[in-house]
Amino acid sequence: MDIREFSGDYLLILILVVSTLVFVTRFWSDPVIVTSAALIMLSLGGLFLSLHKKIRMIERSMQTRERMHRANMEEIAVKMSQKYDATIAHIDGVVDEFAKRAYR
Repeated sequence: MDIREFSGDYLLILILVVSTLVFVTRFWSDPVIVTSAALIMLSLGGLFLSLHKKIRMIERSMQTRERMHRANMEEIAVKMSQKYDATIAHIDGVVDEFAKRAYR
Protein backbone atom coordinates (compact mmCIF):
# COMPACT_ATOMS: atom_id res chain seq x y z
CA MET A 1 0.00 0.00 0.00
CA ASP A 2 1.58 3.23 -1.16
CA ILE A 3 1.32 5.98 1.48
CA ARG A 4 1.16 8.72 -1.18
CA GLU A 5 -1.86 7.03 -2.72
CA PHE A 6 -3.82 7.30 0.53
CA SER A 7 -2.39 10.56 1.90
CA GLY A 8 -5.44 12.57 0.83
CA ASP A 9 -7.71 10.05 2.51
CA TYR A 10 -5.69 10.19 5.72
CA LEU A 11 -5.88 13.97 5.74
CA LEU A 12 -9.64 13.91 5.23
CA ILE A 13 -10.06 11.36 8.03
CA LEU A 14 -7.98 13.53 10.34
CA ILE A 15 -10.13 16.55 9.51
CA LEU A 16 -13.25 14.44 10.03
CA VAL A 17 -12.16 13.30 13.49
CA VAL A 18 -10.90 16.72 14.62
CA SER A 19 -14.04 18.49 13.46
CA THR A 20 -16.19 15.87 15.18
CA LEU A 21 -14.23 16.28 18.41
CA VAL A 22 -14.54 20.07 18.27
CA PHE A 23 -18.24 19.86 17.48
CA VAL A 24 -19.02 17.34 20.24
CA THR A 25 -16.90 19.05 22.93
CA ARG A 26 -18.49 22.38 22.06
CA PHE A 27 -22.04 21.14 22.66
CA TRP A 28 -21.56 18.32 25.14
CA SER A 29 -18.66 18.24 27.54
CA ASP A 30 -19.12 14.59 28.59
CA PRO A 31 -15.84 12.74 27.85
CA VAL A 32 -17.65 9.47 27.10
CA ILE A 33 -19.67 11.13 24.33
CA VAL A 34 -16.58 12.83 22.95
CA THR A 35 -14.61 9.58 22.94
CA SER A 36 -17.41 7.58 21.36
CA ALA A 37 -17.93 10.22 18.66
CA ALA A 38 -14.20 10.16 17.87
CA LEU A 39 -14.26 6.35 17.65
CA ILE A 40 -17.29 6.47 15.37
CA MET A 41 -15.54 8.91 13.05
CA LEU A 42 -12.32 6.85 13.09
CA SER A 43 -14.23 3.69 12.20
CA LEU A 44 -16.07 5.54 9.43
CA GLY A 45 -12.74 6.79 8.08
CA GLY A 46 -11.33 3.27 8.28
CA LEU A 47 -14.30 2.03 6.33
CA PHE A 48 -13.63 4.63 3.63
CA LEU A 49 -9.98 3.55 3.45
CA SER A 50 -10.97 -0.09 3.25
CA LEU A 51 -13.40 0.63 0.41
CA HIS A 52 -10.78 2.69 -1.40
CA LYS A 53 -8.25 -0.14 -1.13
CA LYS A 54 -10.75 -2.73 -2.41
CA ILE A 55 -11.75 -0.53 -5.34
CA ARG A 56 -8.08 -0.07 -6.28
CA MET A 57 -7.56 -3.86 -6.14
CA ILE A 58 -10.58 -4.38 -8.41
CA GLU A 59 -9.28 -1.74 -10.84
CA ARG A 60 -5.88 -3.43 -10.98
CA SER A 61 -7.40 -6.87 -11.56
CA MET A 62 -9.58 -5.45 -14.33
CA GLN A 63 -6.54 -3.87 -15.98
CA THR A 64 -4.65 -7.15 -15.76
CA ARG A 65 -7.58 -9.07 -17.21
CA GLU A 66 -7.90 -6.51 -20.02
CA ARG A 67 -4.21 -6.89 -20.88
CA MET A 68 -4.58 -10.68 -20.93
CA HIS A 69 -7.62 -10.46 -23.22
CA ARG A 70 -5.80 -8.08 -25.55
CA ALA A 71 -2.78 -10.41 -25.75
CA ASN A 72 -5.02 -13.42 -26.38
CA MET A 73 -6.93 -11.57 -29.10
CA GLU A 74 -3.66 -10.62 -30.81
CA GLU A 75 -2.51 -14.23 -30.66
CA ILE A 76 -5.81 -15.44 -32.11
CA ALA A 77 -5.59 -12.83 -34.88
CA VAL A 78 -2.10 -14.03 -35.83
CA LYS A 79 -3.22 -17.68 -35.87
CA MET A 80 -6.30 -16.85 -37.93
CA SER A 81 -4.17 -14.88 -40.39
CA GLN A 82 -1.79 -17.83 -40.75
CA LYS A 83 -4.69 -20.23 -41.31
CA TYR A 84 -6.23 -17.83 -43.83
CA ASP A 85 -2.94 -17.55 -45.72
CA ALA A 86 -2.52 -21.33 -45.73
CA THR A 87 -6.07 -21.83 -47.00
CA ILE A 88 -5.60 -19.22 -49.74
CA ALA A 89 -2.33 -20.88 -50.79
CA HIS A 90 -4.07 -24.26 -50.93
CA ILE A 91 -6.95 -22.83 -52.98
CA ASP A 92 -4.48 -21.13 -55.34
CA GLY A 93 -2.72 -24.46 -55.81
CA VAL A 94 -5.97 -26.25 -56.59
CA VAL A 95 -7.03 -23.52 -59.05
CA ASP A 96 -3.63 -23.67 -60.76
CA GLU A 97 -3.94 -27.45 -61.01
CA PHE A 98 -7.41 -27.14 -62.58
CA ALA A 99 -6.11 -24.48 -64.95
CA LYS A 100 -3.27 -26.78 -66.07
CA ARG A 101 -5.73 -29.64 -66.64
CA ALA A 102 -8.10 -27.39 -68.54
CA TYR A 103 -5.35 -26.29 -70.99
CA ARG A 104 -4.22 -29.87 -71.73
